[in-house]
Parts: sequence; structure tokens; C-alpha cells
Amino acid sequence: MKRFLALLLGLAACHKAQSAPLYEKVPVAHRDIVVSASASGAIQPILTLSVKSKASGEILDMPVQTGDDVKKGQLLAKIDPRIPRNDLTQAEASLAVARAQLDNATAQLKRSEALYQSKSIAETDYEAAKLSYATAQSAVVNTQASLQTAKDAMEDTQVRAPVTGTVLELDAVLGTVISSPTRDVGGGTVILKMANLDTVQVLALVDETDVGKVQPGMPVTITVDAFPNRPFDGSVLKIEPQAQVNQNVTMFPVIVYILNPSHQLKPGMNSEVEIHIGNRQNVLAVPNAALRTPRDVASAAQVLGLDLQTVQQQLAQAETPRSPARDSADAGKLHAAEATKPGAAATFTTPSGRTITLPPGVTPEQVQAAFAKRMSGAELTPAEQALLTQLRSQFQGGGGAGGSRPGRAANQGEGASYIVFVLRGGKVMAVPIRTGLTDQDYIEVARGLTQEDTVLVLPSASLVQAQQQFRQRFQNVTGGGLPGVRQQGAQPATPR
Repeated sequence: MKRFLALLLGLAACHKAQSAPLYEKVPVAHRDIVVSASASGAIQPILTLSVKSKASGEILDMPVQTGDDVKKGQLLAKIDPRIPRNDLTQAEASLAVARAQLDNATAQLKRSEALYQSKSIAETDYEAAKLSYATAQSAVVNTQASLQTAKDAMEDTQVRAPVTGTVLELDAVLGTVISSPTRDVGGGTVILKMANLDTVQVLALVDETDVGKVQPGMPVTITVDAFPNRPFDGSVLKIEPQAQVNQNVTMFPVIVYILNPSHQLKPGMNSEVEIHIGNRQNVLAVPNAALRTPRDVASAAQVLGLDLQTVQQQLAQAETPRSPARDSADAGKLHAAEATKPGAAATFTTPSGRTITLPPGVTPEQVQAAFAKRMSGAELTPAEQALLTQLRSQFQGGGGAGGSRPGRAANQGEGASYIVFVLRGGKVMAVPIRTGLTDQDYIEVARGLTQEDTVLVLPSASLVQAQQQFRQRFQNVTGGGLPGVRQQGAQPATPR
């Protein structure tokens, strides 16, 4: 008895599930579709400078602190100048001696030249005087160079800012004895680090499934924890070619360029990045769940209780060639008549607007019938398979003789083709559409629907197939009903 009641309850539940609506009506409406790729990263300066001193010695003064904004040429540190000052004094003295020697050599050369002309000295003495003069000139030049080097070394004891920026870090303090990078093989001592924060960047890690859609120049919105209610605007500067793999997840570094005139974004701040891949304002859109592929048409028609041949005819009519001058109902007849003119090649126009020149002897009706059989899942004849293969190769290879092929960029922007079931005039019909941008919930409808249409959102094809298989197994087990009920009804009443 308990088993009988359980079967009755199960039958009632199945009946309720079957009586529930199998689809949802969703009107075609205008909406904004925004597609973005999310990533995270940290704020970084575009260029960080490590400031060192060309002079070695003890730091005597350091008038800046971390966070200070400095101008180019502003004093950052003073180094002990005693050794450079002594070198400068020696260079000045050497230059004075060299100039005195040059004056003496010049006078000696004049005397030797006069004596040589009067034949009072030998030619060798005259040549020696000229050599002494040249040597004195060279000594003056060398001491002048040494003096300039000493002056430069004296100026190097005052470390100045190479660029306008902000002091980020102090690596040395007062009293530290630093080494010069020009004399120390270790590279010298870093005094401080600074960077220009007027413009910063984020090194965001973008998933490999989204990086193909990211292009330099795309707008970016950045948010940081320090200012949760204030988004910052930026743009994609560069996509790094080398991927980074972390815990078996492949990511690509994307550099985002951000203007930061108020210096509110600090280096090291964690940020969330949204790269705006696409944006469509006020476009017709339908739910992604309403889309069907040609493989799903048969199962969807069965769920809706539609005749499969009628659905195929509706889709085949949509595949009928369209002429640019088609404005009336009989335009298809005119197109067919023109295709049959002597010497005229027949053409076939797909729903995407692609015109293909048909092989000799092939009519648009034959192509339409082959497409209809393919969408219905029926078996194609060898001739139909060869025809569709030839058309596919012509479609992918550039259209063949006389075929028109839109540019690659146009094809990418136009989207894909799908089939939706639409409620028009109280009747359900299948309509092929051309789609555009999608945000994973809704998809833009580029062609095929109007705002007066209502699409039907059906369960997925796998769910429909599973329901059909369950219903068939249930019928096989029960024989189309409850065995206990049928047996009791068939037994005659026992006389008492």
C-alpha cells in the first residue's frame, strides 16, 4: 500500500512538472551592453630613479625627506668637499705654473728666432726653442683640463635632483660615508630613490581568455581601497608578450597608464582594474539563453510542439537570396528570373549578407534545400555533401569568381549567427538573427528582430534531451501507466 501511494505521489509530481511552462517570454528591448575584463595589480611609478653621488665621502647635509616634492636641480645632499677642494687648489696652482712656463718659452722662442735669422745660433738651437714652446703650450692645455675636472668634482659634492619628482625612499642618512659609482666596482652607494608621480601605472594580470580582446588605448577604470567611492580613469598602454603562470593559471601582464596630477595614487596601492573591451548604448538585446544553434532546432521545436518541417521552411525562407533592390514580396521571383538568364551566374546570399556565386548548373533552390536538410539533421546525399563542401571552401577562401567577401574587420565586428524562437502575431516561429556584443547575460541583436518581438527562453538542449530520456524510461518501466492500478481495474469484482 505504501508503495502504491508513493507511485501516486510521483505521478502527481511528474504531472505538475509537465504542466509547468517550458519556456519564458522575454520582450526584445533596448539596453546598454558593457563588456569588461577584470584584473588586479599594484600602483607603480613609470620610472624610479636611484640617485647616487659621483663624489665619495661623508654626507654632511640632507635637506629632503621622504614624500617631499622636488624640482629638477634642487639640492638633495652635500658631500664632504675637502678632498675635491684640495684637488681644485692644486689644479689652479699647476695652471699658473704652466702659464708662466709658456710665457718664458714664448720669449725664448722670439729671441732664438732673431738669433737664427742673424746666423748667431745653430739650427738645432732654434729647433730646441720651438720644442720648448710647444711643450709649454701642451702643459697649459693639460692643466686647464685638470682644473675643469677638479671644478666638476667640487660641484659633484652637491647632489641635485635629476628630474622633477617625489622622494620615495632614503637609503642613506647624515654621517654615512658613501662611495662613488665611477670609482667603486660595486656600483656606488644609493642615497635615495625618487620618481615622478604625475603619471603612474598598474601592472595588471589579465586572464588568457580575456587578453585576446584587450588592445592598447582601451579605456580602463581603476579603483583602490584608499578611495573606494572614487574611480580613476586610465588607458591600456601595452600588453606584455610573456605570460605568467601562477597555480596553473596563465595570466598576461597588461600595463595601464593613469594620470595622477594630485598624487593621490601612491606606489604600492592595491587596485582593481576593469578594462572596457566593448560598449553598446541603447541597442536591441535578448538573453543569451534564448539563442539556439542549428543542432538545437529539432529538440526546441519538439518542446514547443511545433512541426519540424514548418520550422525548417521558416529558416529556409530566411536563407533565400536577398537582392539589394528587394522591396516587395515578388522580389525573390525577379531575382530567380535574373539568375536564369543566359550567361548569368546564379548567386546565393546568406543571412549575414554574404553573396556567393554558385557553381554552373546549381540553383539557389538546391542550396536552400541542402541547408534545410543540414539544419534538420537529416542525412545528406553525396551530391549535397559535395555541394556544401564546395560552398564552404568558397566562403572561407574569398568568394570565388564573382563572390563578394567583406573585410576581416567587418566580419569580426558583425558577430555570429544564431536562431531564436519568436512570438509574432500570436504564433511561434523560428528566426535566424545576427548578433553583436555580449556581456554573458544579454547579447546585442544586429539584425533579425524588432522591438515588437518577444523571444522564448527555452531550457538547454541537454536538459530537454535528459527530460525526454527520463520520460521514455518511465514509460518503458510502467508501460504507460501505473501497473497496480491497471491490474486492479482489470480484475472482476468478487461476489460475496
